[in-house]
Amino acid sequence: MSLLTHVMDHSLDEGYAEASARREADGTAGLPRTLKAKMALAAGLVLAAMVVTLGAAQARIAAPVLAKERQELIDRVERADAHANGLERDIERLRTEVEDRQGAVLKQPGGEQARLLALLSGATEVHGPGVKLVVDDAKGSSSGGGGGPRESAGFSDTGRVRDRDMQRIVNGLWQAGAEAVSINGQRLTALSAIRAAGDAILVDNRPLVPPYEILAVGDKKRLGTTFQDSVDGQYLHVLQESYGIRYTLSAVDEVKLPAASSLTVRTATAVEPKKGAS
Repeated sequence: MSLLTHVMDHSLDEGYAEASARREADGTAGLPRTLKAKMALAAGLVLAAMVVTLGAAQARIAAPVLAKERQELIDRVERADAHANGLERDIERLRTEVEDRQGAVLKQPGGEQARLLALLSGATEVHGPGVKLVVDDAKGSSSGGGGGPRESAGFSDTGRVRDRDMQRIVNGLWQAGAEAVSINGQRLTALSAIRAAGDAILVDNRPLVPPYEILAVGDKKRLGTTFQDSVDGQYLHVLQESYGIRYTLSAVDEVKLPAASSLTVRTATAVEPKKGAS
């Protein structure tokens, strides 16, 4: 209590009190009293006011320029969106035209084989029973820090789903009997690529955003069980237990997958033998 009393009675350090008393005795405390000191203080205040005024004027002059640049950027974005929407409409129109021509071809003899080929290649939409697998990053995961066996460039955080994780999951579903697979609405084909670009997972050069919804068409009773018992299913379980990656797997009565948006058709032709070759 004596220490607290001393602190309350002597809140100002004695050295500061002595210096303040000395300035008061010398007449140097408070505002300047001489004409020269007053003129210097006034000049400093005027200079500070000029700096503030000049800064405000420059900001006012730059504001319309910035607003104009911002509006130009907005206009460019809107024009690009309109152009992209127009291209999407053209794609839908052409896709409808292709489907109509495919339907006409399928009515000819041997059309069932062509229909099966279109379904397997992802050229047409498919629906039926299957499973829905939703995979998400661990809670609180970010793109920095971490380490351990999952550390690598671009995906050092062990709680994030990586491209090779998605590759193993999709391959496990194919191996378990899936007839068609899509990720966040992107239909996978035999030519689809799952890779990473920075911190994003790309499917056919299109970025995905977690949570990742993977739909697979197949026998809903066997597909989920077979996948969970497979090596890739156990790998996903290890990601959940060791790194906090979340996932849910459920059977669905009706799964609808769209057709692949960018399907590359490749054909092969027989090479004619050269003349004189035996």
